[in-house]
Amino acid sequence: MTMKSLIIAIATTLGVSLSSYASPALAFGGSHFPACDAPQVLSHIQKRFVWNDRHVLKRGLAIEAIDRVHRNRSRYGTEYWSIPRLYCHGTAYMNDGHKRQIWWLIEGGQGFAGLGDNLEYCISGLDPLKVHGAWCRSVR
Repeated sequence: MTMKSLIIAIATTLGVSLSSYASPALAFGGSHFPACDAPQVLSHIQKRFVWNDRHVLKRGLAIEAIDRVHRNRSRYGTEYWSIPRLYCHGTAYMNDGHKRQIWWLIEGGQGFAGLGDNLEYCISGLDPLKVHGAWCRSVR
């Protein structure tokens, strides 16, 4: 074994053994993660609700506007929890004249096949199958 190959072997072994002590990269960089009140987020919620109402609820409802939007809390990626989460809350004005509380969760890097972000939402009183738990608990 030559001196060059010995040095490469030692460096590789040392690098592999030290990599187990390194913390994973943070999943949230902050630059491209959408805000709670981003227009694309609110329109995505409105479009998905129309589809859900048409195929599941079948009540003829639609969200006309989402107002009073604010962030409930946020959990950014850490060395132990690498999925950044943004929990949001607002008031949904429905086409039947009712105001309903709406909660949504934006998860970074959890889109289809890990590409893009995932968005889950829940409207108070309109989750009869309790997909998001009682009282929309999983997205609060």
